[in-house]
Amino acid sequence: MVKGLSSQKLLKNNVLEENLCTGCGACVGLCPYQVIYHDRTVQLHYCDLTEGKCYAFCPRTPTDFAKLRELLFDVNDLTPEIGAVKAYYLTRATDVSLRDVAQHGGTVTALMELALAEGLIDSAIVSFRNQEFLQNGSMAKDKKTIRKNAGSKFTVSPTIAAFNQLVNQEAGKVGVVATPCQVLALAKMKAQSQKDESGKINQLQLVIGLYCGWALSMEKFSQMLAKYNIKLDAIKRMDIPAGKNILELYTEAGVKEISFDEAQACIREACRYCIDSTAEYADVSVGAARFSGNAEEQRRWNQLIVRTQKGRYLIELAVKRGVLEIREAPAESLQELKKAAAEKKKAALKNIMRKSGSAKNLLYLDRRDAVVQAILEQSR
Repeated sequence: MVKGLSSQKLLKNNVLEENLCTGCGACVGLCPYQVIYHDRTVQLHYCDLTEGKCYAFCPRTPTDFAKLRELLFDVNDLTPEIGAVKAYYLTRATDVSLRDVAQHGGTVTALMELALAEGLIDSAIVSFRNQEFLQNGSMAKDKKTIRKNAGSKFTVSPTIAAFNQLVNQEAGKVGVVATPCQVLALAKMKAQSQKDESGKINQLQLVIGLYCGWALSMEKFSQMLAKYNIKLDAIKRMDIPAGKNILELYTEAGVKEISFDEAQACIREACRYCIDSTAEYADVSVGAARFSGNAEEQRRWNQLIVRTQKGRYLIELAVKRGVLEIREAPAESLQELKKAAAEKKKAALKNIMRKSGSAKNLLYLDRRDAVVQAILEQSR
């Protein structure tokens, strides 16, 4: 940290003004000085703290990734492409009505409902959409609320701001559904929990990560939709079907298909500098299934990575209780996932070096980190 500069100033200089902010909300709700406004992080007042949590918890400030991996995972499970892997499956909820309203196989919703029903958690922080289509985090304490907010929206949700603001002693044990940058913010909180004995991070008992390649800028997305006379509040669900170069928008009037090449222009710049597409610091990570077969069959399944013992227990319980159907994933499916994740890392590192102007300056990454070294080697 630069001597003499406050954490807030460093966050502004190195993250916000450099377009690295992911909108995760990790810096919001810790004090009254920073807020989320229309999917942007805004600093309202000056703060002179030099060791502020706003800077410490941000996923785009320098991070000791080796320390995080050592803290959270079995070293024998680690891979450079997708992080820790204890097991890898294709999964889906056994409840057909859930699969009808959730994204793909409904695995995430099924697992959160189970964790709540079994008392593994007392509440869950999930993303919900307001009437303006803006995403926010919300606390769910029952199955109905969790299911109501199922599905992916592809826009930023300040989920960690909700964690900071809503979690208190009454919330009890908490589970969070989070994207890779949000999962990393939670991991950074865990790594520093010993510095704050009253920290609410100790209430965090489960993290389910979502695969994520990018998020849409609400401003740019709105402008694109206006060209097609599509109103934000008319969109019920979004998807990118396997093998198709399109973004599907499910509206009250039917399904609208938009070229993914056009949709790419709406991606937040910060996403171009992210090296994690599979939420590597979660207990369990879930994404859309990719395997040999037609696109419609793939829509009905998720791919799932078990990363921790806690995650393994949850999946075994889900099978035992009959809420999750599992099938062994073909070996080539895991290899394809690793290849895609490695390509994401390579592209992000290339973008980072282009932005910094130096192969030695990797912004929030450490060139000496083992994973960074491995990806750099693969890039040669």
